[in-house]
This record gives sequence, C-alpha cells and structure tokens, in this order.
Amino acid sequence: MSASQRYGAQNLLLRAFGDTIFVLLMRPLGTSIRRALCLFACLVPFFSAPLSAAQDEPPSPPLPVFEFHSGFWLNLHHTLYRIARSQRAGSSTANPAGSNTGIANLSPGEQRVWSAAISYYSKTYADNDITVSLEMMLIKNQLEDFETCADLAGNKKKSCDAGLPAKLTEALDGAASVYRARLWPEHDRANRRWISAVAPLVRRNGLDLAHRLAEIYQTNWPKDRIRVDVTASAGSTGAYTTLDPLRVTVSSADARNQGPEALEVLFHEASHGIADSVQDAIFRECRQREKPIPRDLWHALLFYTTGELIRPLALDSSGSPSASSPANSSSGYVPYAVREGLYKRGWENYLRLLTEYWQPYLDGRVTFDDAIAHMVSAL
Repeated sequence: MSASQRYGAQNLLLRAFGDTIFVLLMRPLGTSIRRALCLFACLVPFFSAPLSAAQDEPPSPPLPVFEFHSGFWLNLHHTLYRIARSQRAGSSTANPAGSNTGIANLSPGEQRVWSAAISYYSKTYADNDITVSLEMMLIKNQLEDFETCADLAGNKKKSCDAGLPAKLTEALDGAASVYRARLWPEHDRANRRWISAVAPLVRRNGLDLAHRLAEIYQTNWPKDRIRVDVTASAGSTGAYTTLDPLRVTVSSADARNQGPEALEVLFHEASHGIADSVQDAIFRECRQREKPIPRDLWHALLFYTTGELIRPLALDSSGSPSASSPANSSSGYVPYAVREGLYKRGWENYLRLLTEYWQPYLDGRVTFDDAIAHMVSAL
C-alpha cells in the first residue's frame, strides 16, 4: 500500500504572507519553532510559524517529509549572486550597464539601485561557493527565516530586523522593488509550478522512501519536516543542502530537477542529513585497514543509493517510462550520477565497488558492515 493510500490525500497549504508558499506534504505537527542564527555576532530573536491543524485530523504520521517554500528574499539573493558571479567569470560585460542582466528597460532610478546591488555582490560574494561557504549558508538561513518580511532592516516592523550586515541589508532592500516588479512574478510562478509538479510524487512515494533510506543508513529520518526552498537558481549544481538545521535548496529552472528526477534530487539532498553513519563506517574501516580515506566515496554511495531506489518509482501513472529519461533500465530511468556523467569524472572505480559490494546490501543479501568492509578492502 502506498504512502498516499495509508495517509490519504494531503492538501497543498498556501500561507498568504508576503510572497511565500508553504506546501505541507505531511499533516502539520503543531507549532514549528525556527531556530534563529547568530550572524556576525548579531543575536537574532526566535521566530515561530504557527501551523494550525483541523480539529478532526488524525494523529501525525511517524515520519515527516518536506515543506516547500518560494521565498522572495532568498530568490532575490540567489539572483543577485548568479548575475554577479556570471559577470566575474566574464560571461557578461563588466560595464555597469550590463548589471541589469535579465531585466530590460529599467528607469534610471531602477538601474542605479539594481547596479549597486550587483556591484556589491560582485565585490563581496561572487567568489564564494554557496554550497560550502559558511557565511553564505548563514545568510541563506537568515533570509529564509525572514521571508515574510517586507524589508530586512525592520523599518516597517521591528521584528523584521534580520540582523544582516548593514551593506547587505541596504543592497537587498534597495534591489527589492526592482526585483519584485520585474523578475519575481515569473520566478515565483515557476517555483510554484515546480512545487505543484513534484508534490504528487512526494505524496505518493515520500513516506516509503524516507523509511527505506533511514533503514539503509541505519538511522532515523529527521523528526521535523525538511524545509525545501525553491529558487530560480541554486548554484552550479542546481541543488544543495545545508546542515544544522537541515535545509534543501533546489532550482525550479534547472533541467536536471524536472519530472521523476526531481524526486531523486530531493531525496539525495535530504540524505545528506542522515549519512553520518556511512561516512563514519568508511572512515573507521579505512583506519583499521590503514588505508587512505577515499575522497567522496560516501557521496557517490548516496547518489547510487537514491538513484537505485527511484528506478522502480519512475514509471508514470500510465505505466510508461519517464519521457525525460533515456532508457537503460527496466523502468527507463537513468539515475542522476549516470545521467550527469559523475562516474566518468573520477568516480569510475566507485561505480564498480558500489555495484559489486553495496548493491547486495540494498538487496538484503549482506549486512551494512560487511558491505562497507568489502568496499574498503577492494579499494
């Protein structure tokens, strides 16, 4: 019996604050308290988002899945970062007139504030990698937590003072009116379309996948729903995960994140939050055998595992293979790592190890410890 049959059809809950959409794919768990972050020694108070439940709702299911957001401030932040990074890489003219990438016919005033924001991002953040930079992670989390605010300086509402660096706040607040008028409507529509497309896949398969991944990695799925921020762009990888708290960011426009592939991307990213057991086991086995720790074997294992779990789920409701996936398996689905050639860029040996030693564990024929030991031994 599928997850949707067990727990019934879940509603799309739209939260009408600012430009934010929550898609709660599980029953609300009550009041969600978001932990505020300390950014540049500025202590920010806690803020909570009440999630009321109908009185006749059944008890919450044992595992949470995802909570989707299309937030204005994070989308603006990623857009400014993308344009600045593109210009720094020489993909666009360095002339300030080129700073309006993606926006045509700006007024002189709009051009001035938009160019100023791009210039600030180019000088301050363009060289940072949003997937690994601690500073960028903290900024991202803060913008997510204050997504319903009309401004980030607390001018209209004191509780909306996000505690960000003054120049960053000035750049974002200054560019907000241009972005809201010129780019945000289409970005938000695209984000909502993506959410609407992936929601049925998660409703149908989410709980089973969460249970199975937790079982494979011998841990528990996160107790709280995993926040997923959907943005127009999300760096060169199209999606990334930040930890503590566990949050996923995914691009609605990236071709790698569409159809059944979106389900794989979501659960691969979420797996980063439960993969410590894999890393620990590989490191422990390498130390015992006095072998160097293989770079990214644990990450290749996450890609392989999620891809193999998605394979049998990739048939659409008519029983036909996904049109976006070339056929190389019984389901017609090609896992992300194969599709994107990751095993041809330094992971060639890993695919052999995973197929020969990890797959038997997925099939229930060997134990977790034996699979890890055999892989490390064969390195």
